[in-house]
This record gives sequence, C-alpha cells and structure tokens, in this order.
Amino acid sequence: MKQQTLAMAADQSFENYRKPTRRDEFLKTMEAIVPWVALCEVIEPFYPKAGNGRPPIGLERMLRIHFIQHWFNLADLSCEEALYDSVSLRRFVGIDLGREPVPDATTMLKFRKLLHDNQLGEALFAQVGAVLQSKGFKVNTGTIVDATIIGAPSSTKNAGKARDPDMHQTRKGQQWYFGMKLHIGVDSQTGLAHSAVVTSANVLDKHPLPDLLHGNEQRVYGDSAYASQKDLIHSAAPNVRDFTNQRTRRNGVVNETLKSRNRNKSRIRARVEHVFGVVKRLWGFGKVRYRGLQKNATRAFTALALTNIYLSRQRLRAQVRP
Repeated sequence: MKQQTLAMAADQSFENYRKPTRRDEFLKTMEAIVPWVALCEVIEPFYPKAGNGRPPIGLERMLRIHFIQHWFNLADLSCEEALYDSVSLRRFVGIDLGREPVPDATTMLKFRKLLHDNQLGEALFAQVGAVLQSKGFKVNTGTIVDATIIGAPSSTKNAGKARDPDMHQTRKGQQWYFGMKLHIGVDSQTGLAHSAVVTSANVLDKHPLPDLLHGNEQRVYGDSAYASQKDLIHSAAPNVRDFTNQRTRRNGVVNETLKSRNRNKSRIRARVEHVFGVVKRLWGFGKVRYRGLQKNATRAFTALALTNIYLSRQRLRAQVRP
C-alpha cells in the first residue's frame, strides 16, 4: 500500500464537501483517453537518460505538464504556479507536494525545446492519427481544406527594434493582419484533421493545398480562396472532384444558382471550423506565444493532436469503459 503524506491527505481527506468541477471532469476524461504510452514512445528516444548527473523527471509527467500548458494556455511560469495552486492539476500530473516540488519553469522550457529541436510536434500529431485509425476512425474520401490566421505582435518596441522576421502581414477583407497561417486538411465525415502546414500569413491559401490532401480523395471542399484550382488539386489527388465554393459575383451580377450550390457545400465545409474553434478558442492559440515560425509550428501540431483527441472523446470514452 502506498504511504500517504500529510500534504496528500490534506488534498483528499479534508475537503468533505468538494464538488467536482468542469476542470476535474475534463482532466478525468483526458486521463482515460489520451494514448500516453504511444505518445511517450515517440519522445523516449530523444529524452535524457539517467546517468551520472541529476536524474531526469519522468517522461510521462513532463508530457502531462506540457499538455496542461496547451489545454489551459499557460506559459511556463504560469503553469508552475498553477500546479502549486491547483489540487486537480497536481493529481493529474501525479505530484505529491509532501515528497517533491513542482518542476520549475526552466524544466518546462527545456522539454518544449526538446520537442522543437527534434520536430516532435509533427510526430505527436502523426502518432495520434495512427492511434485513432487503429481505434476505428477512418480517413475517408472527402477532405475539407481551410486556413486561419494566428496573430503575432507587430510592435517593434523590443531590443532588436524589429518584428519577428518569420511573420508577415496579409489583408483579409478590409483588415490587415500580421502573423502566421495554419493550413489544415480535415476529413469530411469525422471532422478530424489529418494534415497541416504552417506558413507566414502572406502565403496564399492555395499554395499548401497539395500537402493537405492524402491522395485518395474523391471530393475536396473549401471556401472561395481555393476556387479555380482544379489543376493543383488533381496534381495531388487525380480522381478527386472539386467541391470548393466558387465565386458568385461577376461584373456586379450575382449568380443565384452558384450561390445556392455554395450554401449546400458549406454545410459540410463548416466542419473545419470546429477544429479551428478548439485550437483558437478552447486552447487559446489565437496568438503566437514564441518568436519564430518553427516554435509556433510545434505548438500548432501538438494543439491539433490534442484537438483530434478532444473531438473524438465520446467514442474514445465509450471504448475504455469496462
């Protein structure tokens, strides 16, 4: 039997009237459905091994902390303080303050740098996709493509007196934006992202299009930014039919037939917005946190992996029930 410390007993025994919060329920669900073993296997070859120096913190513990940072949009120092403050977060990570401290912000930074240096964000995204396919989530023959802008600070009030050189500006409608773009390909039936590309914001949506298709599509959906790109689409998926929205106004005249067709296509195309809604609204990735495109790309791929798990949570939870 595991011995309890006074700190652990205080967390568990002295709160007789504690009500489970939505955070508790969320973490309980993620505890059950995240494929921890499979994801740790991706990182393990690159993770420090115990040797003559200070033994490294357990890999799964650091991965849980890293995911908490994504789920609750926490910087390193904020995450450290949240773990000291929140019983539910400590319980999820497996930290007993009677025996050990919370890993400090520098340790979290080094773990994130490890993922960035070895492009493990992309690997985690691919591994989650493989796990979901093994559990019955199929990649079907329809793909929805879309892109969203992730804002970056445009201020030059810093030591270098310059903006992030990897970020650029673009105009959407009558508004200018500065930052990067996240391009994704989403399965039209399951609503899960199966491919992604990260670029600066000034890259047109159509350019990463071939990289967002898996090649076996029969239908491709997208907004009018992908109109008239049949050759580009067929270069990646030869048997595909173009179901992207077409421009309905020519010479000031609106084609009502095309407008009606676009409306029918958009009923399916709208599923891509569920992915962006989770990434930008729930996970808080509406603005970049780091300088440089690759660092933010690692965060984007990890966020998409967690989004796929979150959007599949009902089916996954049903599979793990006894």
